[in-house]
Amino acid sequence: MNKRALVLSVTGFLAVCCTAAAIAATPPTRSTLAGTWAGSYSGAFAGTFRFTWTQTGARLKGTIHLSNPVGNYGISGAVGRKGAIQFGVVGAGATYKGTVSGSSMSGTYKSPQGGGSWSAHKLVLRKKP
Repeated sequence: MNKRALVLSVTGFLAVCCTAAAIAATPPTRSTLAGTWAGSYSGAFAGTFRFTWTQTGARLKGTIHLSNPVGNYGISGAVGRKGAIQFGVVGAGATYKGTVSGSSMSGTYKSPQGGGSWSAHKLVLRKKP
C-alpha cells in the first residue's frame, strides 16, 4: 500500500470514529407532549377529560374539556426533570401535578372543592385521507 492510500484510509477511519463519538455524546431529545390526551379523574370531582396542547421547550399551553364540571377551559403548565409535570386549568381553579412517561401520565389534582387523582394517555389521531 502506498503512502497516499494509507493516509486516506487512516483519515477515513478517524472520520468514522469521530462521527460515532459525536453521535454517542449527543444528548437524547426530549419527547414532545404536544398533541391530544384523554383521561379520567376521581376524588372531589369524578369524570373524564380531553386536552390538546402545544409545547415550547418546557412550557405547555392549550385547552381542556372536562366532563364535570362540564366546560372547555384554557390550560398552561410545564414539564420538568425526570418527567415531572404540572398544569393549571384557567377558570376552573384546578391544579394538576404528576409524572409523565412515554404516552402515559398520572398524578393528583387540587381544586377549591377538594382534590383527587388523575391519569391520561396520549391519543394517536389518524389523518383523514
